[in-house]
Amino acid sequence: MSAEQSWKITAFAPRAVIEGALLAHEDALDWDYDIVISGSEIAEDKPDDWQLEAWLPRKPSKADQQAVADLFAGTPPKFEIERLPDVDWLTQSQQGLEPIRAGKFYVHTPDHPALSEPGVRDFCIPASQAFGTGQHATTAGCLAMLTHMKAEGVVIRNLADIGTGTGLLAFAALDLWPRALATASDIDEVCLGVVTDNAADNGVATGGRGGELVMLAADGMDHPLLEARGPYDLVIANILAGPLISLAPDFGKALVPGGHLLLAGLLETQEPQVRAACRRAGLRLAKRLVNGDWSILWLRKRATARQP
Repeated sequence: MSAEQSWKITAFAPRAVIEGALLAHEDALDWDYDIVISGSEIAEDKPDDWQLEAWLPRKPSKADQQAVADLFAGTPPKFEIERLPDVDWLTQSQQGLEPIRAGKFYVHTPDHPALSEPGVRDFCIPASQAFGTGQHATTAGCLAMLTHMKAEGVVIRNLADIGTGTGLLAFAALDLWPRALATASDIDEVCLGVVTDNAADNGVATGGRGGELVMLAADGMDHPLLEARGPYDLVIANILAGPLISLAPDFGKALVPGGHLLLAGLLETQEPQVRAACRRAGLRLAKRLVNGDWSILWLRKRATARQP
């Protein structure tokens, strides 16, 4: 999203109203993904006062404003519409993020030093045009769950990270299973360069052999190379609840019998729908983790076909 074209719509409302709009956005299958939505509290001392922000790469049209208004049940709150200063809003929003520890991993931006501690893998992920610096509860939860899976004796020889963003979760999985074939993909082509740069900066090898990462642009599982490199022992998808539900059958088909699926990006309130879609795809819950309002799910495919 270029600085010259960035605009923002902001709506202020109680937390429950904003969370309802975020849920509606998750379920909006025809959403224009040029419009990026987020919700947050306005101030720490006013936890019930929230704002919904919608970023656009253009001046909001009447149709854009109506799409945001339709996320609200009943009468929507009044909007504030502004043209943003000439900065990359996503990179700017990630500047100065505090480092995190999650599982065996320490993730920080270049503004913070590495952590020299035995047994801890350090990743430096700069603020960029792609999401996934580790600070979000879903990404941190996935890092913790991957560490737990390794501790439980899970062996991975072939993995895919769908919706990889910065590449962080694929990097972490390769660190835990360093001989695995690894494929990362994202619907946003800007991630191709971001992941390549981050891999080089963090000592992650790229290429098609074991212990190396292949990065490609794909919509979900729809790519011939994703199909050719499967089936997978592990599929990771930290995206959104709506796509997780629609992709559940594809995930099930892409896994070997007994294979593992790690899902995140869903609110705890959305977990029943996601798990129901996964059950229909032959996937069963192995473990769940709740980090804030977010659920992180480790599921497994049946090891053998169900007997009649």
